[in-house]
Amino acid sequence: MEDTSGGFEHGGWVAPYDDEVGDEVMQKLLKPADLLLGRKTFEIWADYWPSHAEHWQGINDVTKYVLSSTMNDSDWKNSVFLKNRTDIENLKNSEGTDIKVWGSSKLVQLLMKNDLVDELWLLIYPLTLGKGKKLFDNGAFPRAYTLVESIVTPKGVIVANYQRAGKVETGTVGS
Repeated sequence: MEDTSGGFEHGGWVAPYDDEVGDEVMQKLLKPADLLLGRKTFEIWADYWPSHAEHWQGINDVTKYVLSSTMNDSDWKNSVFLKNRTDIENLKNSEGTDIKVWGSSKLVQLLMKNDLVDELWLLIYPLTLGKGKKLFDNGAFPRAYTLVESIVTPKGVIVANYQRAGKVETGTVGS
């Protein structure tokens, strides 16, 4: 029952690509870290994770930072609400643990546009759905990344971990 906004009707499309290698990668990605979430993702998760924490150890204990102009509180423990990009910048510049973003496509676009991304974990699946949310929409900030890890699962999912490498370099092919 994924987000059906914009007429998206392919909820559950990830399940057929689950395999042992993918599960190992997910266990690495699910290690406890504070989270930064958009409001829509937070609302979906706040309805699900408090009663399903056995599938994600520590999810209820980490701090969930939520970018929202309409929400101020939640019953899901350790939820902190941020109002704007400046709040995110202050959080990024503070001492503390790493912060991960899951889903939250509009939030990721805001972070990319404002040069607030240090690392990307991209999971590329061998299918096209025709429609859905776009990750690199509305002009990501030009920035180079270095591939630091990659895995291809038996079912064809490419997992690529990129870390920030600086400015985009240009040149002429063949020179």
